[in-house]
Amino acid sequence: MTGQGNGAEMTQQCAVPAHIRIGTRGSALALVQTDMFIERLRKVYPMIACEKVIIKTAGDKILDKPLMAFGGKAVFVSEFEDAILNGTIDYAVHSAKDMPMELAEGLAIACVLPREDVRDVLLTRRGTKIEELPRAVIGTGSLRRQSQITALYGNVHCESLRGNVTTRIQKLKDGGYDGILLAAAGLRRLGLGHDAELSYQYLDVEKMLPAGGQGIIAVEGRAEGQEYLRAVTDERSALALCVERDILKRLDAGCHEAVGVYAKVKGRADGMTAASGVNEGAILTPDTELCIRIFKEQDGVLCRREGTVCAAQWQTLAAELAQDICNKGSM
Repeated sequence: MTGQGNGAEMTQQCAVPAHIRIGTRGSALALVQTDMFIERLRKVYPMIACEKVIIKTAGDKILDKPLMAFGGKAVFVSEFEDAILNGTIDYAVHSAKDMPMELAEGLAIACVLPREDVRDVLLTRRGTKIEELPRAVIGTGSLRRQSQITALYGNVHCESLRGNVTTRIQKLKDGGYDGILLAAAGLRRLGLGHDAELSYQYLDVEKMLPAGGQGIIAVEGRAEGQEYLRAVTDERSALALCVERDILKRLDAGCHEAVGVYAKVKGRADGMTAASGVNEGAILTPDTELCIRIFKEQDGVLCRREGTVCAAQWQTLAAELAQDICNKGSM
């Protein structure tokens, strides 16, 4: 099985629902990402009727505090998980980087869409040069971004930044910050990759390692009965997400730590069992490789590790890199 195009075969093998309710946040980006899932789903299963259900999370309601102050990543997910478990919705569409390491019992990642640009972007007002300012204020609520941007620029001071993408950009335009850091994926999906008033500096992963799952849209649902969504899942992205989430668990990393991880699949990765969120039974061709990069700040020191291995042996490399990072922190 190689991603899309197997809907007819999959329909014969497992039950396909006639109607599904898809939970989403109400932001422009969340709605775009939900529409992307629906569009991809309908290409394989045009007979499925899709209903969007907008749910406002604690993270959407509380905008005057950092996420770490009231629950971290879980504030964007817990209401959706409750809604799936009580039958209000069948699925929830998430930015994979916002998902907590442990999902509610009985739930799993049911579908993964193709990954967008994984990079972070430094936005400034046109004409502003961060390196030339005596003290540059950068807006970001991410410890991962804070740690890496201050390592790149010695004159940077980071301040919390919350709100949806357009709100954050407006705060930059209004002069609240000298620069802000956003995910390239969100900018691209919203069509906000160009603004005559702004300058965009796309930061390569060698300089700014992304969050685990960055650029990936993940669809959460019940752990059972999701086999039909294998025909919709992008296997390469599913494998990358599986590896990144595994490493984050090994590092015991939540939003309270500065951690980045990026797994790049080189070659084919067919036959993913996406409903379990792992690559059980994945058919990896002999030339399939996986490049893994990890970053973690420990006691003010930025520890980076990377390696490449045959994709079938990714767990060995992931364990070695994560253990090496942890050992550095205990020295």
